[in-house]
Amino acid sequence: MNREEMARAVREGETVLGLELGSTRIKAVLVGPDHAPLASGAWDWENRLEDGVWTYSLEEAWKGMQQAYGELARQVQQQCGEPLRRLGALGFSAMMHGYLPFDREGNQLCAFRTWRNTITEKESQELTQLFGFNIPQRWSIAHLWRAMGRKEPHVAQLDYLTTLAGYVHWKLTGRRVLGVGEASGMFPVDSGACDFRQDMVETFDRLVAERGYAWRLRDVLPQVLPAGAEAGVLTPEGARLLDPTGTLEPGAPLCPPEGDAGTGMVATNSVRERTGNVSAGTSVFAMAVLEKPLSQVYPEIDLVTTPDGKPVAMVHVNTCTSDLDAWVKLFGQVLEAAGTPLEKSKLYELLYQKALEGDPDCGSLLSYNCYSGEPVTGLEKGRPLFFRRPDAPLTLANFMRAQIYGAMAALRVGMVDILFGKEQVQLDTLYGHGGLFKTKGVGQRLLAGALGVPVAVMETAGEGGPWGMALLASYRKTRAEGESLADYLEKKVFAGAAGECVSPDPADQEGFARYIAHYKAGLAVEKAAGEVLP
Repeated sequence: MNREEMARAVREGETVLGLELGSTRIKAVLVGPDHAPLASGAWDWENRLEDGVWTYSLEEAWKGMQQAYGELARQVQQQCGEPLRRLGALGFSAMMHGYLPFDREGNQLCAFRTWRNTITEKESQELTQLFGFNIPQRWSIAHLWRAMGRKEPHVAQLDYLTTLAGYVHWKLTGRRVLGVGEASGMFPVDSGACDFRQDMVETFDRLVAERGYAWRLRDVLPQVLPAGAEAGVLTPEGARLLDPTGTLEPGAPLCPPEGDAGTGMVATNSVRERTGNVSAGTSVFAMAVLEKPLSQVYPEIDLVTTPDGKPVAMVHVNTCTSDLDAWVKLFGQVLEAAGTPLEKSKLYELLYQKALEGDPDCGSLLSYNCYSGEPVTGLEKGRPLFFRRPDAPLTLANFMRAQIYGAMAALRVGMVDILFGKEQVQLDTLYGHGGLFKTKGVGQRLLAGALGVPVAVMETAGEGGPWGMALLASYRKTRAEGESLADYLEKKVFAGAAGECVSPDPADQEGFARYIAHYKAGLAVEKAAGEVLP
């Protein structure tokens, strides 16, 4: 799109905004009528451990959104000479799961409890047994059940329980709604009805009544909506919240808010059966759109949905690149101390490419990247840990390969051992996006070897979740009557899209198999580290 075409699209309100509050970055992306990104803005932030709870401040969330949107708006002005006054549609997403309770006046009742917390193991097990459905520790209902069991005073005041994406949408539109994909990480969802499971709602309500609370679950949970549904419009107050300059006009329609799992599926065109995607950044999760239900309940597997309600098996791993990033930063400090600093992107490329020179099994080096507990591998607490046998060849190549393998190890356990092994789930292609895939060919090749399936990375994957959210907003605005989300993406967004697919290398597969055997054996050491190191 040239400058004049962009100016016209901006002037006439034909652009669409997607904004996602990720674990380490809040990013906004503006797309044109052809779905191609026109401008973007970002703001970095970090979670904090406060009183044993991983959290973010909502004040910082608004600051980050305003900064990201402001940077995007300035780019638009610079690129085409037009202020960003009107939007054709917009949508907001955020890290999936979490616990955000509010009272009747809209006051936040406790600190935001994020997906990263592993404090609800007991409650997760109790609800899983009660429902006959896996309730992971990250889910909102597990945190609510814990708060009820601990008799936290705020529970009696509860009027609304939502996620971060649902909260932002509520403040911008006044609507208490949630996309079905995001909702499926709060409470079990009936895919056919695109709504919370009524039988399980009734079961939980009996527990609520037994404990003397006046509210009922549907009173406090958001309304569930599928992709493309009407979900409200940007209010004057909402426009000011997003753009304090007052330039942005109210009235643009919003699509249902989603989680980063759903936007990842959309951004990788992975919403049909036999497709899947991997989002690998601060955490890593893999999604497989199912052809048939799983045969049993697995605590390692989340059962969620696509943004249009199709059943999905999700393997969610709490930590992916955090420890890897820390090591890269350390090597950067070495270079700075030596007087030869290297640009961040080039440093990553150097070290990632070095990993390809390592032994297929990393020379028996082992890396545990656990910043927090990891339910997939049965760890209540996490401690970043690197260890090796005395005779193991400690080279930079083996070390870096071990770091990347460590970021994939828990995902391998859930995907290969359970979904591909026990359940015989078939995937034609797994689409990758996120920071792990930024260095071309490295993470993609090693993950293909780890999981034993072809891994594709599209050229658009770098835009990730916020671009996926913009596509959902575009679908809300421009879809034809009866047009499915899968057809819209396939025919109107990804037709002719460029990308690269890498098949598993047998040597990488054999090497990772040896690595994961050592990794599983060493989990006892990682568990002990969590118990003895404060």
